[in-house]
Amino acid sequence: MAKYDVNDAAVEHARALIAGRQYTLDSDWGEVQPNAEAQNAFLERHSWADYAAWHLGLTVGANDETKARYAFGYGDFRRVHRTALIACVYRASEWRHKSVELAAHDLLQELDRVAGIG
Repeated sequence: MAKYDVNDAAVEHARALIAGRQYTLDSDWGEVQPNAEAQNAFLERHSWADYAAWHLGLTVGANDETKARYAFGYGDFRRVHRTALIACVYRASEWRHKSVELAAHDLLQELDRVAGIG
């Protein structure tokens, strides 16, 4: 099973987006998450660092500047999706990636607080 480190830069990016109210509360993450074509289009216009900023997990041992390096996407390259954070918490919890789970959980709580969900 792959191991993941928390991508601290992505956590900070997500926090900044949440503070700037760049999020969506209601979406079907399975339908709106960026597919391979959307990811490739993003990479044609942006750096790998920009791409990495949208992923809470860094795959241990994977080469930088490869899609395999980045996991646990939390947005659509424009906004944080609440449902994506829920999916990150669930997936990380399911596979016992505790540090990623907690990072996603903390972001979800922050988003809910900023959005007035409580």
